[in-house]
Amino acid sequence: MTKEQLRHRITALLNADLAVLSSASRFAHEAATHEECIPDNKYDTTALEASYIAQGQANRAQEIRHALERYRLLELREFDDETPIRMTALVVLEDEEGALKRIFLGPEAGGLKITDGGEDIVVITPQSPLGSALIGKVAGDELQVGIGGARKAFTVVEVC
Repeated sequence: MTKEQLRHRITALLNADLAVLSSASRFAHEAATHEECIPDNKYDTTALEASYIAQGQANRAQEIRHALERYRLLELREFDDETPIRMTALVVLEDEEGALKRIFLGPEAGGLKITDGGEDIVVITPQSPLGSALIGKVAGDELQVGIGGARKAFTVVEVC
């Protein structure tokens, strides 16, 4: 998968999430303002709760719009094994057990998984522990990252 195809898949998933959130936000707003949600007494918080849900969904939709814009403007760089890792690097890591992990260093949407021919590519950001540990590394470098209270060691196998 090329980086342009990867960006396209990331933005497609973000657009799908945005559509779902926008729709859910509208429904939650309608529920919050519906006449049946008018409080019967001071303890009836149905409308208030629905408005909190609508606001949370609207906030998340705005975050996704921001991520989409960042990906739209993102300059996809080419790397080789001697180029230090930075934004838009596609990295193959090997853990202590020999398992390979494919990572894309992106500006937003950390944790998103893209499947390519049965293999996952995980989007991480430079703000994540693994992302910050990768910045500046090259192929052949080793790094250790604290993950879930334990430290894991990785070797950078490939950078493209």
